[in-house]
Parts: sequence; structure tokens; C-alpha cells
Amino acid sequence: MTNIAAKLEFNSRRSPIVCTGGCVASSQPLATNIGLDVLKRGGNAADAAVAVAAALNVTEPCSTGIGGDCFCLYFNAEDKKIYGLNGSGMCPRALSIELLKEQGFDEESPLPPTHAHNVTVPGAAAAWVDTVSLFGSKKLTLGDILQPAIRLAEDGFPVSEVSAYLWNSTVSVLQDPRNKHGTELLANGQAPQHGQIFKNPFLANTFKTLSESGKQGFYQGWVAEAVIKVLKSNGGVMELEDLASHVTEEVQPIYTTYKDINVWELPPNGQGITVLMALNLLENFCVQDMGHNSADYIHVLTEALKLCVSDCQWYCTDPRVTPVPTAELLSKFYSERQTSLIDLHRASTPRDHGNPFETGRDTVYFTVVDSQGNACSFINSVYMNFGTGLVPENCGFTLQNRGKNFSLSPSHPNCLAPGKRPFHTIIPAMATATTTQDLLCSFGVMGGFMQPQGHIQVLFNMAEYRMNPQQAVDAPRFYVEYSKKDRKWQLFLEDGILKDVAEELQARGHEVHWPVCGHDRQLFGRGQIICQGDWWQSQKHPSKERVAWWAGSDPRGDGCAMGYCTM
Repeated sequence: MTNIAAKLEFNSRRSPIVCTGGCVASSQPLATNIGLDVLKRGGNAADAAVAVAAALNVTEPCSTGIGGDCFCLYFNAEDKKIYGLNGSGMCPRALSIELLKEQGFDEESPLPPTHAHNVTVPGAAAAWVDTVSLFGSKKLTLGDILQPAIRLAEDGFPVSEVSAYLWNSTVSVLQDPRNKHGTELLANGQAPQHGQIFKNPFLANTFKTLSESGKQGFYQGWVAEAVIKVLKSNGGVMELEDLASHVTEEVQPIYTTYKDINVWELPPNGQGITVLMALNLLENFCVQDMGHNSADYIHVLTEALKLCVSDCQWYCTDPRVTPVPTAELLSKFYSERQTSLIDLHRASTPRDHGNPFETGRDTVYFTVVDSQGNACSFINSVYMNFGTGLVPENCGFTLQNRGKNFSLSPSHPNCLAPGKRPFHTIIPAMATATTTQDLLCSFGVMGGFMQPQGHIQVLFNMAEYRMNPQQAVDAPRFYVEYSKKDRKWQLFLEDGILKDVAEELQARGHEVHWPVCGHDRQLFGRGQIICQGDWWQSQKHPSKERVAWWAGSDPRGDGCAMGYCTM
């Protein structure tokens, strides 16, 4: 195998954060600070996570918000167990493939991304409340936790650079004449500029209602009525009963073992299973010997991801409605059989899913740890920038378009159906030691279908190439995507990957796009990591003695990691 290594040693752009108390890593410094303040006031990782989620809704509304969905992994340091919450919502009961067909929509003529039919019940509000109720410290009320975001929305904040770019790039969905209340997220009819102070008193009122009335404050009453009104005025069929009947689902996280690490994800309807399938495949290769970001390394990971992405996009759906063969997809036997399909010298072209039954891009991710060692891996999203862009009157947030991920083919496991959750891209992750069950790291990479690919790459940067958390998120990444229009796989390489590597991959048959630079680098997602100790360096698990938290925040975003020390 040809081995063209990118560099013998990767030099990071900045140092990792190292601390002994609580730590927060998010895509917005203001949100990171709010999370730290909650920890210092006696809150734990779950309390701080919800405070960060609310603050990010204020500062980065194009990517996230209470009008979207969220997922949560929570590590309890006392029992060393990981708990999961699925905060995604269901398709309206009155919406069906038959109705869409009557309206002229089908697999060949899909719904436009901003159509009201793409709005599934927003699950974030309920999941925020349930995260605090199930895992919170009980020292702070929901009002205490949401108050910093309320104050930020009322007093205003200076818009950061990447947020300003994303806001402006999709401002048209807010300016659309059909979106009567889109102006609530505009400044004099335009997207706010970098450094401009922006206020959102409408969102502050929504948060106040949630803090005072709990879930009923969102899923019943004036907020719910405003949601239904804007949807119906734009052709939607959601009813108040769809909102009132929504519940967060407590789920058992799934995992696989890669060498001496247990990697944890949430089960379908999310795509976290892609990460675990890929790890099973890649365990059959000597990844470390290939060289970081070499042609061999990128080729093998790309080929493995093609197989796993294809499987996920067929089998991954709402298991309450359609059974998902999770155990079969994660079996080591299946991964060994799939490994034999990888040609080490040539790129594959098919996009067919495998058969495990045979025998023989816009999101926010953040993570928080507290001084007791509890950790929360949390991801919140409205899917595409501003989702549908639809703003319920006087609410200050947009409604997501997660229903866009339903298939409109009746034979597909993920086909749209009343009361069904769609395939979801957003995935939080954690890693623990196989022997002691100690937390090694809480991590994630946001960004649509890039997310499982980002999980693999940043994890390997630490586990295989001994990078610290900041180096792991700094390092150049790649992204493989199937183009339905061109009917072929495309491989995108970030600026920083060598030209020789790009040319070698092109010679192997990959459709290479290189280099991807500037704001286009958002294609590769934005990650956050907090690790316990320096396990990636020594390959030793955290000791029982007091250890430091190490954290990194992705330079592709506006954010940072911050922590404090305890005596």
C-alpha cells in the first residue's frame, strides 16, 4: 500500500484547556461562560447543559433552538452508567404519504425544505425540562437555569463572526413574505452583522413561560397555539393534540468496543449506529501504521464509511414503528464480512446497503463536566439553517424541518407515517474504559451527515495518533457524501491535507474536491471534546487520584472551551 503521510506531527492552532473543576466546551464563548456560571452556582453537568442549550438558541438561532430537537447522553459518576434521552418529535397524525401524493409530492418530487409539512413536533423544550428533572442537581430550579439566556436575549449580545456569516447566508428564509414573523430574528429587515448587538425579547418571553409552567408552557397554551397557527397558515396539518401528547423517550445507549475503549452513541432513530459499525470495520485494519491523513488512511476510512452510511440510511428509522436490526448491524461477524468488500487500491462506486441477516448540517454540539465527574454530551438542532424558517408569532424562534429526512417511498423503512419519528442526523457521543468503566471523554462533531465521520476522525486522532483534544478537533478532516443527482460518491478534503494525498486518492478512483477553504470548511462540522486525564497520551485509564480535565473546541466555529480549578 502506498503511504503518503500528511505530517509526522500535527501542530495545533491553540492549546487545550486544562482544569480540575468543571469544564464546558461549546460553539459560543457567551454560552460557555453561562455554563460555567451554572456549575459555580452549584448546578451539575445536566443543569449547565440546559443553560448552554438555551444560550445557544439566543446566540446561534440559525443552527439551534427550542423549535428543534435534541439528544442527550449523561454519565453518572456515582454508578459509572450512561443514560440517554431521545428528544425528537413525531410526524403529525394527519400527515401521510397519501396526502402528500394528493398535493403533488412524492419521491421524485419531494417537499421543498421550508415547507410546513417538514415540521415534526419540536422535542427540545421537553428534553430540556426532562434533562434537569432526571439528571439535574436539584439545587437550581428550571427558572434559575434559564435566567442567564433570558437576560442575554433581553439585554442583547454582539453577534460572532461565524454566526453572522450563517445568519446572512440563509436570511432569505426569514425575509420570505409568507413568513410574517420572520422579522423577529432580523435587525431592520436584515441579518445582524458581526459585532452588532442583537436582542430577542420574544424568545426571552418564551423561555420565561417554559421556566414558569414547565413543558405545558410550550406544548399547551399560547406558545403551542402560535406554533399551530403559523404551520396551518403555511399549509401544515399539525394539531394542538400532536404537541400536547409529545413525550421525551428515555433510551438505552448503544456501544461497541474498539480495542480497549467502549464508544457510546444513542440508538436509532439517530445515525450514531454508523459510528459503531465503522469502528467495528476499522478494527480490522492497522490504522495507526497508515499515517495520519495519508492516502491509505483516508481511502480505508472513506470506504468503510461508504458501507456504513449506506446501511444506516436504509435501516435506521423509528424502532417504535419499524424494527431496526441494531444487534445484527453491530455484530463483529457482520463487520468482518463487510471488511472483505473494501478494495485497498480502488474506490468503490455502488451505494447498496448490506444484509446483516445473512448468517456464517446545521446543529450545535456541546459538552459539560462538573467537579463530581458527571458529564453531559448534548446536541440540539433545527436541522438546515433556521429549519423551515417559520417563526411562530411573538415566540422568537424558528421551527425545524426534520421531516425532510423521511423517505417518501412506501417500501423504505424510514418512510413517512403519522406519529413516526424521522431518521435523525444529530448524535452526541462518549467513550469509557472497557475495564474500569471510567469516563475517557465526552465528545461530538455537529454538521448533518458529517457527524459520524467526524466522530471517527477526532476519536482516532486521540486513540491512534496521540493528539490532545484541541489538536484532535483542529486537524484537517475529510467528508464523503453520495450525490443523488450525479449518482456517485464525492470526497471532500479540507485545506491542510496535502496535494499529493489528494492526487493519490484521485488516482484510486475517488471523486476528489480539494482544497475546501474559508467558510466552506463548515462542511466538516464543528466539534467539542472534554477528556478525563491524558489517556490518549499514555494509553492509561484515569487513576483514582485527582486528575485534570482536558478540553478542546473547534476552530471552524466561534466557540471555546473553558474551565475552572477546585482546591
